[in-house]
Amino acid sequence: MAYYRPIAQIDRCRPKGAVAIAGGWSWFTHAERLVRGGDAQVVPIADIPETVLDNISRARNPVCGLDMATPQIMGILNVTPDSFSDGGQHHSFDDAVARAKKMSDQGADLLDIGGESTRPGADFVENRDEINRTMPVIQALQTAGITTPISIDTRKADVAKAALNAGAVMFNDVTALQYDVDSLPLACEMQPFVCLMHSPSDPKTMQNDPIYANVLLDIYDHLEQRVAACIDAGLPKDRIIVDPGIGFGKTLDHNLQLIRGLSLFHGLGCPVLLGVSRKRFIGTLGDAQEPADRVPGSLAIGLEGLRQGVQFLRVHDVWQTRQAINLWKTIL
Repeated sequence: MAYYRPIAQIDRCRPKGAVAIAGGWSWFTHAERLVRGGDAQVVPIADIPETVLDNISRARNPVCGLDMATPQIMGILNVTPDSFSDGGQHHSFDDAVARAKKMSDQGADLLDIGGESTRPGADFVENRDEINRTMPVIQALQTAGITTPISIDTRKADVAKAALNAGAVMFNDVTALQYDVDSLPLACEMQPFVCLMHSPSDPKTMQNDPIYANVLLDIYDHLEQRVAACIDAGLPKDRIIVDPGIGFGKTLDHNLQLIRGLSLFHGLGCPVLLGVSRKRFIGTLGDAQEPADRVPGSLAIGLEGLRQGVQFLRVHDVWQTRQAINLWKTIL
């Protein structure tokens, strides 16, 4: 089996015959052809199979009412006491609502609300506790007239159902709807937008010596299988977003390989989400021990994701990301 990674460009001098990636701002004329156990080759568009080329190039339908032809910001709201970056800061109800409103005002296009930390080594949270952390915040934002779409960040069907009934429109699952046997049936029944992320195991153990035959191709295969499983179960493809899961069961080198190869995931035919905000590998490479000091590195990796055509950036620092994207777009 061959894989085709479009070699993304954003230069204004766009040659004749170049094709847009996912109908967006990046384009390509050649791709890297990858095969397991063989050498990579650079091939022209004409050598890419028609179905693969269509997946890479086809414009994506709107997600949660958001235009996929322009970059979108997903603001992170962790209503937990132990998340790696902002745990405890927005744990109280009033603080969580205030933070969500602030991110909306700062330019977040989507709010991702989570009540269970998925940092390495995190403890399990009971369903009822997770619901009690997240659902009231969602309800309050609806009551306050906040129109920014809301995503529920959970791996549990009961939590997702409560959030969707309260007004959330996306089910963001770090296990790609695999942790809870009721998650896929729920998604097919309620038809939210669904973000399928790659994570190899439980947060408690996911960083224990992760091994891949080929991290880029292994994760592509996994997400391709999960997309197919959702479609087969009755969830339309235009409701699905994919996320390679940077930092989840990956070493520093794995993360770098995934970031260099991000454009490969457009071959799945779905919008792509990139979540790197304040993560440990940025601190390691950028000499920033404290998560709050990793904003510049987060912006740098985020802009590289946008260069490769990623549609969503999941971030803690909304206004800084909005400023960076606005300036980046201005000089394109």
